[in-house]
Amino acid sequence: MDKSEANKRIKELRKMILYHNKLYYDKGTQEINDSEYDALMIELRALEDINPSLFNNKSPTNVVGGAPLKEFAHIEHTIKMLSIEDIHELKDDEINSKGIAPENNLSEWFTKLRNSIGQSNFSVAVEPKIDGVAVTVLYENGKIKYAATRGDGSVGDDITQNILTIDSVPSKLNKINDGILELRGEAFISNDDFEKLNIQRENNGEQKFINPRNATAGTLKQLDPKIVEQRPLKLIFHSFGQIYPDHFLDIISFKEKLKDLGLPYDKWFRCTQNESELIQAVKDLNVERHNFSYGTDGAVIKVNEIKHHKKLGSTSRYPKWACAYKYRPEQGQTKLESVTVQVGRTGVLTPVAELKPIFISGTTVSRATLHNNDEIKRKDIRIGDTVVIEKSGEIIPAVVKVNLNERPKSTTPFNIYDHLNGKCPSCESTITKVEGYASWKCTNLSCPDQLISSLIHFSGRKMLDLDGLGLRVAEKLVTDQIITNPTDLFELNINTLSNLELPPATLLSGRTSKPRRFGEKKSEKLINSLNESKKLPLSRWIFALGINNVGESAANECSRLHNDFSEIINSQIINLIINRWNIENWLKLNTLKKIKSESTSDALDEKIKLHNNKKQNLISINKKLEQYQVSQELGGVACKSIYEFINSDNGKSILHRLNTLKINPTSNNYNPRPTTNVENSSPISGSQWVITGTLSKPRETFKSEIEKLGGKVMNSISKKTDYLLAGEKAGSKLSKASNLNIKIIEEKEFINLIESSIEQSTL
Repeated sequence: MDKSEANKRIKELRKMILYHNKLYYDKGTQEINDSEYDALMIELRALEDINPSLFNNKSPTNVVGGAPLKEFAHIEHTIKMLSIEDIHELKDDEINSKGIAPENNLSEWFTKLRNSIGQSNFSVAVEPKIDGVAVTVLYENGKIKYAATRGDGSVGDDITQNILTIDSVPSKLNKINDGILELRGEAFISNDDFEKLNIQRENNGEQKFINPRNATAGTLKQLDPKIVEQRPLKLIFHSFGQIYPDHFLDIISFKEKLKDLGLPYDKWFRCTQNESELIQAVKDLNVERHNFSYGTDGAVIKVNEIKHHKKLGSTSRYPKWACAYKYRPEQGQTKLESVTVQVGRTGVLTPVAELKPIFISGTTVSRATLHNNDEIKRKDIRIGDTVVIEKSGEIIPAVVKVNLNERPKSTTPFNIYDHLNGKCPSCESTITKVEGYASWKCTNLSCPDQLISSLIHFSGRKMLDLDGLGLRVAEKLVTDQIITNPTDLFELNINTLSNLELPPATLLSGRTSKPRRFGEKKSEKLINSLNESKKLPLSRWIFALGINNVGESAANECSRLHNDFSEIINSQIINLIINRWNIENWLKLNTLKKIKSESTSDALDEKIKLHNNKKQNLISINKKLEQYQVSQELGGVACKSIYEFINSDNGKSILHRLNTLKINPTSNNYNPRPTTNVENSSPISGSQWVITGTLSKPRETFKSEIEKLGGKVMNSISKKTDYLLAGEKAGSKLSKASNLNIKIIEEKEFINLIESSIEQSTL
């Protein structure tokens, strides 16, 4: 692979990984399993190692976690919450081809560790890698001060009230009266509790959670602690951050301290003295972990003695004194009996393998994702094949490969179009190939399965947050033809809803209940939610509409630039962004070098002229857009999708219906920032800011003030930073700013500066 090919593949991998990171960290969901994600990350690391000139600091290989959420107050970690380096158990093909042990990568890591320490007199602790959500809890003078998520490693979300709903986490430590003790651990929902929670949600007509980890992430992101209280969260502490004045000599003494304080910790723990003991402990854990109450896919390995931690240090992403040894996902062979095809919210068709049930990783598996038609073709998967499936975590497993030795002679290559006779399995409309993608799609917007998925999306927490509109309710509303469009929800009444006959629910005993009515109480809650949703800001409505390629961030940026739907319909900004995107794509495909090499002498001048005109148009568009400081979150793809939606029959129908219903949401962050005399005359216009520490108001408030006057707020300190707004407990950013001679101001000084800027700008 040459450098240009490597660069192209690196960009593809980064885009894919960032997309999956956003799903995992921001939305508490995932589309691929852990092993598939790990494969993408391993490939990216390898390419960056081979091509160091192509590495950049924003690469997913150099980033920890996800960005803090805007809805929460933020906590700046005094000691960074880093990730842990992954060490993978070798797969069979690697073992067979190289003639080495499955634990070879772990042996190499241990040897490197021993050489770095410079002695063999050290011990290594082994404990389970819990498949949960990383949190930190800080106690000051024995009382809880805050609890926070990891966030991006430097700044996390304040989830104190949510963590306090966990019975095993006390608000006060009885045996400590002074000092600071910061505990780090993993929040999770046990496997049994997860099953019960999903049964409960199904019975309530709510959408089931994908897996325990996603349920945990979604729970911690709830803004209402009362909702969190109803979820069976647990927490296990496994390490520490800031401590004063006490200190620990090793991890063993830390575990003893947790036990003494009556705090939750993992009972499975080994302290090993050499490589052979370490490997044996890792093997033992792999056997015993299947009996644990929580999900785990590996072992966390740490140097036991704390004195070695400082010596070994860390990278920007992980400490050098620890690693996560990830076991191979459990595999099994079974027969692929048939293929069903699911229709998603946007009409995309997803094939699913229907398998002869097989017990794997503690559960019986009967279905596995096949992703898309191209993936099926690549692996040559056929109905009747004996397939190898892999289960990572608790999500739907994937088909890894086919056992060709067991293939019946009667099998034929699978093609989704032929399998469906070219018809949507839900509405029988003609399916089409999605341009530029590997997927087939149903384009009938009235397709029942699409409509059901749209209703679920429409009602989601970050959309309109409709209480009680789950999968079973959505299915019933669609199949009974009560709803033909999401806006029909606003025509519902309590009588219609309360008499909905829902399908039987699965009981804890495994039996099914009798058919049940939705009921008046639930109906009242849903109607009240619908009425409340009319007051929600424009961004939530844009996101709720489920426009292709328009996520939460793009919706927020769109509402910043437009005050209501009428402005979006007539938006010059959206048209400019689309035109810019089209020109940029044209210029990428038609470089001057390519034009000169492929054109005849007669046509060359005209093509060069066209190329230069395109460049001039691009400069002109960028000049017009510059004044609005449009975020990258609202790019050409998103704008094209918005334009196509508002000009489609379906989009026009929905927007007209909202107008008829007198639902006219307006922006709560409207600030298009055109160049005006106010901005030009502002002393902070064009300046770059970073905000750190604890302030009297949420950071978004201060960010908004800065941006109104033409300043720009960045996430990290650099030489280009002009100001650091520093609140209480400002951490590493304060030191960095001081070293770079960046102007550091406190909140009081900031308020004076802003007031002064406003006064000057109005003169």
